[in-house]
Amino acid sequence: MRSRQTSIYRGPCAVLSNLDLDIPQGQWTSIIGPNGAGKSSLLQAMAGLLKYSGSLTLDGLELNTFNKKELVKKLAWLDQGSTSHDEFYDTLNVYDTVMLGRMPHQNWLRLPSALDHLRVEACLKQTDAWELRHRPLQQLSGGERQRVLLARLLAVDAEILLMDEPLANLDPPHQADFLGWQQTLLLQGKTLITVLHEVHLALRANHLIMLNQGKLHYQGPSQDPKTHQALIELFQGRIRLEKLGNDWVALPN
Repeated sequence: MRSRQTSIYRGPCAVLSNLDLDIPQGQWTSIIGPNGAGKSSLLQAMAGLLKYSGSLTLDGLELNTFNKKELVKKLAWLDQGSTSHDEFYDTLNVYDTVMLGRMPHQNWLRLPSALDHLRVEACLKQTDAWELRHRPLQQLSGGERQRVLLARLLAVDAEILLMDEPLANLDPPHQADFLGWQQTLLLQGKTLITVLHEVHLALRANHLIMLNQGKLHYQGPSQDPKTHQALIELFQGRIRLEKLGNDWVALPN
């Protein structure tokens, strides 16, 4: 995806202004920044949920020229608020919730195919949620619910996965699993775009986009020393980065 002089709006107000971004295809890009920087708004605009001016393109075509069915096949979206309770979703069990991810591939009123069932099973097993499949969504803990919603995201089989706080409520073992899922998806040629508050995990991405006060602060490869310096400046020198094995970690300064 690419943006040129893109401004993103909530109602009449621009929450992000004049963004020039290049998001590499087939790589993992993480969006980070302080609270209120506009991270979720950027992801929502990419998902076609917020209005924008300027240019925001996917496969060289303006995002707003895609019809809804085309777009949901290309882009799968995990909302930051997906862990909150919803009257409709809470009436479903886990299996049926994940089957919703297959809807872009089904005709109206058509029953799920054998392939749909295979994909749902595979995605539930991938996110360690298969044993939950018969349980009502409303009976799950926050972490269990998040794994189910990640399975629903994977079931879409989209080219680009947009994830806003995908690690919300996940315990450390499942956070580690998430990193493994990311690598598997990258090997499949997927493009991953995440909003993360966990800086040490965001640094595992190939590419970082930093936002601050509705503007682009910096973008660059996550292992580049210039990117690290920009990251320290983004948080006003209140963090430091240290090497731990092959990875970088962020510590309070």
